[in-house]
Amino acid sequence: MGLGFGIFIGVLVLVVFVVIIKTAVVVPQQSAYVVENLGKFSRTLNAGFHILVPFIERVAYKHTLKERAIDVDEQICITADNVQVGVDGVLYLQVMDARHASYGIGDYLFAISQLAQTTLRSEIGKIELDKTFEERNHINLRVVAELDKASDPWGVKVLRYEIKNINPPADVVSAMEKQMRAEREKRATVLQSEGERDAKINEAEGEKRRVIKESEAAREQQINEAQGEAAAILSVAEATAEGLKKVAQALDSEGGDKAMQLRVAENYLERFGNLAKEGNTLIVPANLSDVSSMIGAATNVLSSLKPQQGSTV
Repeated sequence: MGLGFGIFIGVLVLVVFVVIIKTAVVVPQQSAYVVENLGKFSRTLNAGFHILVPFIERVAYKHTLKERAIDVDEQICITADNVQVGVDGVLYLQVMDARHASYGIGDYLFAISQLAQTTLRSEIGKIELDKTFEERNHINLRVVAELDKASDPWGVKVLRYEIKNINPPADVVSAMEKQMRAEREKRATVLQSEGERDAKINEAEGEKRRVIKESEAAREQQINEAQGEAAAILSVAEATAEGLKKVAQALDSEGGDKAMQLRVAENYLERFGNLAKEGNTLIVPANLSDVSSMIGAATNVLSSLKPQQGSTV
């Protein structure tokens, strides 16, 4: 009797222990457990310690509330210019409502991954191949917008989508490389021609300025030379006039006519002597010895001019 009762107590304790283990639930941080009551949704358990009703309640679904990243497998997309490209990406999502994530769809990860692929094919088909690399950010935003709209009833929020690789066919890549090489060569040729053009323009501008400067310098030189010649002529004329004036005054003074006769005789003899030095042949005037007659003639000319000067005065 005592042994049987002890076995009973032991079995009862074991059953109670197993029941406590089965009904006691510890939910980790950033997790949510969905509890069903006899197969029907009962409540959602957040982080902490919880006790379930034995044999009636059970944890049906466990979800993490952390942000998750899933790979979207590479798929073949056709661009607007009928070029096939392989595109893969990575998708970032987060469970916002554990109940909807459990009962809104069977496998939200698979559904969102497939929806991402179909949406990506649709967006790639709207643009040409050359623009797929430029419009990557726009494509990402469009995919996120469509996925977020579709996944809202599932209690899942799509945070962002990033295209990892865009792989065109090998022949297309080769053609694109040739196009890029030709474009770079064209830009280099254009830049070289523009540089040569600018150099020629600069040379022409410099030559033009040099010619202008030279012409201005020549003009200034001519002006200066003309002004110098004019000043010289004016100075000679003024000196000549002043000399003649003084000669006239000297002739009017006492003994001036005799000084004039002596000066004329000296000039006559000096000129005649120079003439004899310049050539081997010399023609001598018949009245060479008659210097007095020449001086008298000069005196008569001077005498005839004096009355005219007096009359003009």
